[in-house]
Amino acid sequence: MRIQAFQGLRPQPDNAAKVAALPYDVVSTEEARALAAGNPLSFLHVTRAEIDLPEGTDPYSEAVYAKARENFERLQAEGGLVRETERCVYLYRQSMGGHSQTGLVTVCHIEDYENDRIKKHEKTRKAKEDDRTTLNRTLRAHPGPVFLTYKDDAKVRELTQAVASGAPFFDFEAPDGVRHTLWRVAGGKAFVDAFAGIPASYVADGHHRAASAARVGKEMRDANLDHTGEEDYNWFLAVLFPAGELNILPYNRVAADLNGLTTEDFLRKAGERAKITPDADPSPSRPGQVSMYLGGRWYGLAFAADESEGPIERLDVSRLQDKILAPLLGIDDPRTSERVDFVGGVRGTKELERRVDAGEWAVAFSMYPVTVEQLMEIADAGAIMPPKSTWFEPKLRSGLVVHTI
Repeated sequence: MRIQAFQGLRPQPDNAAKVAALPYDVVSTEEARALAAGNPLSFLHVTRAEIDLPEGTDPYSEAVYAKARENFERLQAEGGLVRETERCVYLYRQSMGGHSQTGLVTVCHIEDYENDRIKKHEKTRKAKEDDRTTLNRTLRAHPGPVFLTYKDDAKVRELTQAVASGAPFFDFEAPDGVRHTLWRVAGGKAFVDAFAGIPASYVADGHHRAASAARVGKEMRDANLDHTGEEDYNWFLAVLFPAGELNILPYNRVAADLNGLTTEDFLRKAGERAKITPDADPSPSRPGQVSMYLGGRWYGLAFAADESEGPIERLDVSRLQDKILAPLLGIDDPRTSERVDFVGGVRGTKELERRVDAGEWAVAFSMYPVTVEQLMEIADAGAIMPPKSTWFEPKLRSGLVVHTI
């Protein structure tokens, strides 16, 4: 892995909690507007700049990107974000409940992304990738980090423990109860050298951010007749976490209707494809099980294992798609179908019940979480996971460190 220290932007410690913002893609415009209300330092004014424009503004319009640039420059001019005096890397610890994970904030090389040293497991959607590409190009910055993981390494662990034993640069608890702690490491040579011995990393979360950063970097590289390879656009912002510390939650599904079937017919047909158990626990206890909420009642779906299945086919999200969603509910392409929606596991199974009971959706499916090992196995094989297979918590905050290009 090629990483390096960089001279980026970050808030002063006293302002870190005000600047820090949830990723752009886990909040709606309305939620972002509410979170940023009364807080001009919130980085949501950059990543979701439509909140500062009239309601109904197209979030992909030129006015939004121009407003993002204006807000980004304002944050710098007013001291909300300040430029580091030297090149640094950072340790970033997130603590939620009893879970804690500590990653390295650094920049990774776009060629490692292009050459699959940084491995992917998910396809990007054109509209979202184009959006982040335009934003990066307009800001000449990477406003949100890519969430990468790597197989645990003893040397990196040793360095991390040594730095984290010292006083942090800032330490605060966000309104959602997640604690964020950052240590500043000037130079960071020891980490750069240690990661040179790590053969690969994996995109855990942020495929669109990674793809857009690589696109903008390539555009700037191709346009620069004096390109040397040392320019900042060759690198993109990332946080690298050891795989053993990650917390993956399920990514649940809701379907809009039963595709013309009655409840009885749907249950009968589903029973031909999976073993159904009534009054099941809302949360599956192991792989191979899915919990289904229908008509005010939870059912367990158990899918039989098949030795001929590959790593993708063995995923519960694949089995649900192949055995229930496509053949029974007619949801052939979950990437484009408007008859299916995805609900992050952090919202819990009560959210699934609420949506079905309110009549917004007809049936909900609670999944068992994909493991990091499954993610890596699929990425190592050069394969692609079904959409919305993983939900990582806690989410990285944007605005704590910004890489400019």
